[in-house]
Amino acid sequence: MNTYLIALILGVCFGFALNKAGLTKYTKIVNVFRLTDLAVLKFMMTALVVSMSGLYLLRSLGLITFPNVPATYIVGNLVGGLIFGVGMALSGYCPGTCVAGSGEGKLDYLIPGLLGFLVGAAIYGLAYPSVFPAISAIANYGNVVLPDLWNLNPFLSVVLFALMALFLFYLIDRAGLHRKEKA
Repeated sequence: MNTYLIALILGVCFGFALNKAGLTKYTKIVNVFRLTDLAVLKFMMTALVVSMSGLYLLRSLGLITFPNVPATYIVGNLVGGLIFGVGMALSGYCPGTCVAGSGEGKLDYLIPGLLGFLVGAAIYGLAYPSVFPAISAIANYGNVVLPDLWNLNPFLSVVLFALMALFLFYLIDRAGLHRKEKA
């Protein structure tokens, strides 16, 4: 029960942060794909760096253990990422912003967004038995994460990812892709 309560509290906090950052607006998501406003990318990269740092620190202190990592199927990840990205670009929201927008009472997020989740889940469930065996046979790396795959210290991989994120932020600011939405 505590696990569900903690997950609910963290989800509400994340949705609140998405809302306060203005990331539940259709234009914010669509403009990422137009390469005119990369605030969403900056928000998510920052969240990844903070999460990676905290999780690896907690693991090194022995306070948490990581669950088993599911197998990495390169082709499946590429196809799934493409479907996810196209759906996100067409709809103008991602799963997190869809749920946060629904929580705000936006019907355009609630009805087509959640309906899209259900339809997508049904198609995935129906296609999985026939598609997964073929996809899983191609470029299956097994249960690995990047630090293990590249034989890197996890903290070095976090530092490298953080530096990559900072460099990306620099390039975004330099190119002027951080415009504020006009009120």
